[in-house]
Amino acid sequence: MTAEPVPADLPTPQQRKGCYYGEALLSRGERMSKKKRVLVTGAEGKIGTAVRRELGARYDLVLLTRGPQPFPSHVGDIAELETIEPAFRGVDAVVHLAASAAVDSPWDDVLANNLIGTYNVFEAARRGGATRIVFASSNHAIGMYELDGAPELYRLDDRRVYDHTVEIRPDSLYGVSKAYGEALGRFYSECHGMAVICLRIGWVVDDDDPRAAAASFGASGTERVRAVWLSQRDCTQLIERSLEAEHVPFAVVYGISDNPRQFWDLAHARELLGYEPRDRAPES
Repeated sequence: MTAEPVPADLPTPQQRKGCYYGEALLSRGERMSKKKRVLVTGAEGKIGTAVRRELGARYDLVLLTRGPQPFPSHVGDIAELETIEPAFRGVDAVVHLAASAAVDSPWDDVLANNLIGTYNVFEAARRGGATRIVFASSNHAIGMYELDGAPELYRLDDRRVYDHTVEIRPDSLYGVSKAYGEALGRFYSECHGMAVICLRIGWVVDDDDPRAAAASFGASGTERVRAVWLSQRDCTQLIERSLEAEHVPFAVVYGISDNPRQFWDLAHARELLGYEPRDRAPES
């Protein structure tokens, strides 16, 4: 029986190690003297705006947006690979935030923006020479645990915690698309030697005010927010830690602030990435 040939574009173990430890393209001295060039998709969005504000001084940001913006950006639809690929040339890392973000997004939007679009971003990153992708996944990849457990799950004396090892249980087509993105990330990590960190993000709100978010959610709003809120400052810290974790080839971690109730595990992000949330939702 003849063994199948190994595809030519698969990395050798030595090449994989170089990618994982950030040594594929630059010497140590060069890396220390040069800002990382980081492409951010969805740079006009809520988290993208926070990234521009909080991380713009640390990194050489390349911004990709769906339409023209009041700030310089490459304009392109992530559902069309050829329109976005030029923006990825020469970048060191990618923060992929662009998506149809509504939990009830219809199938056509999920297909174009979250499935095809996510593949296009990963593939453009690979072709452009990026060695790291930070993927904005979502808690909705395991959202059925919350739906089954609420509202008791939000109580301070409830001890249930879900970590990165639990089974995927998406609560929507949107959640399905985020689980797909995590699987795609694993593929690009293991078969193309790219480091991929998937962030199961909690609830980031426009005005960064957990009390206002609680009021908009209804009767159980305060209880839920004190468990799932992620401040914009903590969110950008988590992204930064993911960009700098050169020893990590692949990971799935949760993103919430240091809240009174935490049913999504933070220990993995703390231990693996050095994430230390600074903000906290109010108890009541």
